[in-house]
Amino acid sequence: AVVSTQSAITAGEGELSDFIKVIHTTIGGCRVIGTLCVGNKNGLLVPNSTTDKELQHLRNSLPDSVKIARVEERLSALGNVISCNDYVALVHPDLDRETEEVLADTLRKLEHCSYYRL
Repeated sequence: AVVSTQSAITAGEGELSDFIKVIHTTIGGCRVIGTLCVGNKNGLLVPNSTTDKELQHLRNSLPDSVKIARVEERLSALGNVISCNDYVALVHPDLDRETEEVLADTLRKLEHCSYYRL
């Protein structure tokens, strides 16, 4: 049987709701959020294609303690070029130095920043 996208999302939300808040949004009009943004419990990085309205929606939906930064980055699919948790970030070697600095500031408490090659 084919499961609709909406019913799959609803099922996923049901499983996750006890652990994390699910926020419905788009980034630059796209629904592939995991590819376009990256974050941890301290912050969220979004690409420059994020509209002001989308950014405000995220700010209104997340706790004030979560810092949000919009970055101007050639490698705009941030979720594809950065992998992180609350302690470490693995970043693509071609990521701009400025983006790396914003990453460290926004996601805070990163003890080490390692590089991986595609």
